[in-house]
Amino acid sequence: MDLRYSESDEQFRKELRAFLEAEVPAHGKPPGETDWPARRAYDTGWQRKLYDAGYAGINWPKEFGGRDASLTEQLVYYEEIARAKAPYVGVNFVGLLHGGPTLMAEGTEVQKARHIEKIIKGEEVWCQGFSEPAAGSDLASLGCRAERDGDHYVVNGHKIWTSFAQVADWCEMLVRTDLNAPKHKGISWLAMPMELDGIEIRPLPTIVGSTEFSEVFLENVRIPVENLVGKENDGWRVTNVTLSFERGTAFASDMVQLQQSVRELAELATKLTRDDAKAWDDKSLRRELGHLAAELDAIWAMVKY
Repeated sequence: MDLRYSESDEQFRKELRAFLEAEVPAHGKPPGETDWPARRAYDTGWQRKLYDAGYAGINWPKEFGGRDASLTEQLVYYEEIARAKAPYVGVNFVGLLHGGPTLMAEGTEVQKARHIEKIIKGEEVWCQGFSEPAAGSDLASLGCRAERDGDHYVVNGHKIWTSFAQVADWCEMLVRTDLNAPKHKGISWLAMPMELDGIEIRPLPTIVGSTEFSEVFLENVRIPVENLVGKENDGWRVTNVTLSFERGTAFASDMVQLQQSVRELAELATKLTRDDAKAWDDKSLRRELGHLAAELDAIWAMVKY
């Protein structure tokens, strides 16, 4: 198999690298991990710079404001943003990788016009309301209930592990709209504005200290029926559309960053000393780093393939 990049790929790399070399330092250092208003401003500001330069939505269709890059150009993009230590999607993660693509595939024309341009410009941040305390790996057993009341769904329930809820404008929300249907058949996918009455957000720090997650409690939250994406009770199919966008190149940048970290560890080992010897003189350390580097190279080759 041919893992080499084409001339056009390398030209794209050259142009992107020049943009990143100028704009990453100008964008400044990222704010503190717990300063969420500042993190939103930092991430959405970078997203707008990408949009203005033609690099936003690297894999989005051009009709929705994206670049519609080839798969190899996408890989070049992820390599270069990792190399430049540029901001990644950050708080824009759910909107760019989940919500926006789902609306492209399943949304009405009104929903597309309302959200997609704002998402790709960094003007609208989304969070994900899927998991529940009793419905994580078995997502279809969710119990958050939505009852139809005229032109609204009245939603009651509890969501957990809701990424970026504390700074989000909208939430991709899974609710149960038919209690009598089999669990995969009675689910609906709603776009929920986060400023509605009855929404309570509680921070949910992890054991390692990260703070991007929250619990979200919903009490008689009234969501307009026009915010239903897809058909009522067809939400499990729509959910699988959403989850399909988590695959492919979504985490390619993380793989490239890990490769870079291994190289930095190897370089550090040539400088650190212990017992009057360089850490790099330790054969077992070199062997472990070598194995890790080889495994990452193999994974990256599989991504390219």
